[in-house]
Formats: sequence, C-alpha cells, structure tokens
Amino acid sequence: MYLKSFDLKNKMALVTGAGKGIGRASAIALAEAGADLIILSRTESELKKVEKEITKLKRKCKFFVCDLFDDNQIIDIFSKIKKLDILVNNAGTNIPAHFTKIKKKDMDYMVDLNIKAAFQVAQLASNTMLKFKNRKFIGGSIINMSSQLGKVGAPNRSTYNMTKFGIEGLTKGMAIDLASNNIRVNSICPTFVETPMVKKFFLDKSFKKKTLENIPLGRFATESDIATAVVYLASNASSMMTGSSLVIDGGWTAK
Repeated sequence: MYLKSFDLKNKMALVTGAGKGIGRASAIALAEAGADLIILSRTESELKKVEKEITKLKRKCKFFVCDLFDDNQIIDIFSKIKKLDILVNNAGTNIPAHFTKIKKKDMDYMVDLNIKAAFQVAQLASNTMLKFKNRKFIGGSIINMSSQLGKVGAPNRSTYNMTKFGIEGLTKGMAIDLASNNIRVNSICPTFVETPMVKKFFLDKSFKKKTLENIPLGRFATESDIATAVVYLASNASSMMTGSSLVIDGGWTAK
C-alpha cells in the first residue's frame, strides 16, 4: 500500500550528465520505477548505451547530445520537450586545487558548469513544467545534485565548495518560488561516490586512505546509494519535502 507512492508510471524525467556515473544510475533507476526518460550528455556513445538499458526496461527514452555551456543549444532542446515532470540536475565537475593556486580558467569552468548551467537548466525545466495547466494537481520534482561539500569545507576544494554551497542556496530559493505550483525542489549531498570522476582522484592512495577515514561508516558511497535517493525525491513518497537536502555521506558531516 505505502510503496505505491514510489511508482513513477506516466512521469517524464530529464537527467543531465546521464552518460555515466550518478547520472546514468539515476536515469536507469527512474526507469525501473516506471518513468520515461530524456537524457543529456556530451558523449553520444555513452548516451546510446544508457538508452539501450532503459528501453530494455520497456520505458521510452530520448537522448540529446549537448554542451551545457551552449545556451542556444539548451534552449533549443527544451523547446522540443512537450512534457516534463522530473528534473535531475546532475551535470557538474571538480578541479581540486589549493585556494592560493586556483587558476581563473578552472574557477570559471566550475562556476559556469556547476552554477550557471545548473541554474539555466533548472529555469528552463521549471518553465516547461509550468506549461501544464494541471501542474498544481500532478506536481513536479526538481533534484539538484549537490555534495557534502555544500555543507562543510575541505582541503583543496574551495571553488567546489563555493559552487555547491551555491546549489544549496539555489535549491531553497527555487523551492519557495515554485511551491505554489506544487513543484518541489530538493538537493542530494553525496559523499565521495565510486564514479569514473572520483576514481581518478583515488589514484592517489594517500588521498583515498585519508578520505575513507573521514567516513564513519567506513566505505565510499555507490552509484546505487544516490540513484535510489533520486527515485525517492522524484516520487510522491517525498511529497512533503521541498527546500531540503538529503545528505548521503556515511556520517562525514555528523562529526
């Protein structure tokens, strides 16, 4: 009886950065819950693989190869979307460096992708959702992918901290503006997840060891840990949540 609220049948979800990692896992998990998908990424070959996995689940899937830095391209993609109920605003990156040594081009890149592109996608998705006259009845869900580093600082992560604290603020502001239309906005704040991007950082064995020591549960998060949280926030199971964040960090920020 209660688990029916997790059902996403007849819902259309859009996931950015869906070619691999958390985005890929989230798209597949949403399909498993019954949603149809629109997936975005820069790499066509990766999108085709995800599309194949989703269609095996007998869900519809459409993909767009896109560069989130290209405003006109993103606007054009959204102009082609006729229905949207769920956004997983997932695309992002991290270029670690000590605060005193951060290069301006790297800071600009992270701000442009993690903040500006995320803002534009969220705004376009919101306006697409609002085109439905019965939106207040059927609701909508926007999930901004943040980080535990949107809650606490960390060495060599000051620019990343800045962008993810910004996502936390954006989430709260959006939640207030969109609540009257029953569009909920929440964030997910993962610890280090075993994704292709993070695995590159773990080539430094000392960094990997120190990072693991900061997680009381004694393990890194998996893509599944995050994807299942995405399904929860996308579904009516979280219908009373907005402006909140799910911190999935193994206890990192509890210390």
